[in-house]
Amino acid sequence: MQDWAEIRRLRAAEELSVSEIARRVGVTRVTVRRALASASPPRYERAPSGSSADEYEDAIRGLLSKHPRMPATVIAQRVGWTRGMTVFKVKVAALRPLYLPPDPASRTTYLPGEVAQFDFWFPPISLDVGHGQSRDTKRLPVLTMACGYSRWRGAVLIPSRSEEDLYAGWWALLSQLGAVPRVLVWDGESAVGKWRPKDPELTAVCHAFRGVLGAKVLICRPGDPEAKGLLERCHDHYERSFLPGRTFTSPGDFNAQLGEFVTTSNDRWMRVLGCRPADRVATDTAAMMPLPPVAPATGWSRSLRACQDVCVSDVDHSGFTGRR
Repeated sequence: MQDWAEIRRLRAAEELSVSEIARRVGVTRVTVRRALASASPPRYERAPSGSSADEYEDAIRGLLSKHPRMPATVIAQRVGWTRGMTVFKVKVAALRPLYLPPDPASRTTYLPGEVAQFDFWFPPISLDVGHGQSRDTKRLPVLTMACGYSRWRGAVLIPSRSEEDLYAGWWALLSQLGAVPRVLVWDGESAVGKWRPKDPELTAVCHAFRGVLGAKVLICRPGDPEAKGLLERCHDHYERSFLPGRTFTSPGDFNAQLGEFVTTSNDRWMRVLGCRPADRVATDTAAMMPLPPVAPATGWSRSLRACQDVCVSDVDHSGFTGRR
């Protein structure tokens, strides 16, 4: 080890010839050339001598191919192993991974423009809505979004989970993104649709909304939080990093602080990406569909038939009641 290190130092630092290095270190020129060609230090490696269980390998493989989780003790009985179990268990442990099914917890990868996930976040806070009233976020939910490829995030607090407010918030998040992902993933939200084994049962409003966008809406199977793992991690990040130490004077103040935080969050380095979401979002949106030229109809609207001589009463902020 010491000779190997000295040979490489003499070559790199002092730029000596092979013959001179061999003379100084006291080794042959062949040894010097081998040391210079090796990027790792030399070590003694004992040639494998084999195992007494090797002759049973074919029988072990045959059992594992049919029953990959069969215990090693049962396999030993089936193949007629009569010696100690330590060597046999080592052999089975080396062969078993070749026959196990793929890990269902493996990381999912997404193509640019492919998918965005949506859900509601209910932070444990209460907001002042004016006139001496307050609302918790069960009645003022936060609509969140996460893009699959870029991990770009968006969030906005909306007045309620009703379809009028949900679709207005949904359109606001897509407008912030500036494009439409090809697949929009939701839980079984009543205003969006229900999961069904073959095709999701979407509401009429959802069909009208996605028809304008030209996108597919996918409803996740109930009790499957891993299907929207991107948003589950987002919500955890918001509760740990956004809420602590903050106070909010109104829903507008909450949205202002949340919007600033999400912008900063999209500029954070993500180890899973090897970059920031902001570095990927351009590639992501370029592969998405453009926003429709005419925005879909969202928000509240009411119509009624008025008589010929109609009077409409209203109350301004000062409490004055007038008639028009």
